[in-house]
Amino acid sequence: MPVTASRLHGFTESVIRGMSRLANQHGAINLAQGFPEGNPPEALVEALERAARGPHHQYAMTWGAPRFRQALARKINRFTGLELDPDQNLVVTCGSTEAMMVALMTACNPGDRVIVFSPFYENYVADTILSGAIPIFVPLRAPDFCYDPEELRAAFAQNPKAIIVCNPSNPCGKVFSREELLEIGGLAEKHDAFVITDEVYEHIVFAPHVHTSTAALLGLFDRTITCNSLSKTYSITGWRLGFVQAAPAIIAQAKKVHDFLTVGAAAPLQEAAVTGLEFPDSYYEGLTNAYTRRRDVFLEGLGASGLTWTAPQGAYFVMVDVSPLGFASDVEATEWITREIGVAGVPGSSFFREPETRYVRFHFAKEEATLRLAGERLSLLKKNGYVR
Repeated sequence: MPVTASRLHGFTESVIRGMSRLANQHGAINLAQGFPEGNPPEALVEALERAARGPHHQYAMTWGAPRFRQALARKINRFTGLELDPDQNLVVTCGSTEAMMVALMTACNPGDRVIVFSPFYENYVADTILSGAIPIFVPLRAPDFCYDPEELRAAFAQNPKAIIVCNPSNPCGKVFSREELLEIGGLAEKHDAFVITDEVYEHIVFAPHVHTSTAALLGLFDRTITCNSLSKTYSITGWRLGFVQAAPAIIAQAKKVHDFLTVGAAAPLQEAAVTGLEFPDSYYEGLTNAYTRRRDVFLEGLGASGLTWTAPQGAYFVMVDVSPLGFASDVEATEWITREIGVAGVPGSSFFREPETRYVRFHFAKEEATLRLAGERLSLLKKNGYVR
């Protein structure tokens, strides 16, 4: 039997999806895989019904249906001020997962280096390796998950082709400040590197923090490749609608990669999603307010568990220190909490390059009633004397 590709030996299957399976097996509340609970806005569901009965059942234009890209460009302009050409600045992808793969394959040659902040969303390292590049890591250190400028400069001294910035960050909830993004952009300019950003959680940011789009910063548009999706903003993770945004010369190459990866995103879903892209500003304000309440409900429940955590600045994840439970590893702790307490998270070690075993990542993209129940279950850690 032939040997499979060696590049696949550098990473495992998704730990997140594995924990979801364990949650289902034990009937636990799934705070591992971060998809929103409940249905999307009713207006989107109605738009989907209309699209299903319309003439949208064959391939859309490979890099995105024109009406969808036009609406997307208007929405981006509304929130960032960027004037985008729907034909030259955007490629519609099958979720931000494909968008990141397209970005890396567009930017990198085999053997190039890519800076990845640690902790990181698990796909980044896998995508870097699959694109033939080599990840180099810069730690974000708890409790505030800030980087050390000297360590970042040392990483750029290795002449990377790109740096990946998840803002707001999955898994740690960090929101990069304008000053930090300008520092990162300045180093990228000095070393002629791309800045590849993942901005999926752009509308889930908690006051007083604000989201800054890197591409909108002066002088950075031509070297920034923005990856984003509609999944989290409109609670439609199953629709798999994402996009890459960049300068025309970059998009011209990204179109080729996307074409041969997936041909195109689903045509009827693009048609329906135009309705969401045209929602008024009040929708996004309501989204932020709803997630602020969910965060507060979940953190209140965590407070009764006896554990400590870092309050997220954005996104909908919390890194919880489970070391007081006394397990040998975070994997053991996470699996035990899933089986015995009935709440599933993700072992924090799957997000770190460093040998870090203190954390479990929980998400709070659930209805408030579900989060209260999760808090009641987690409070058993203290009530039953498990927290040491």
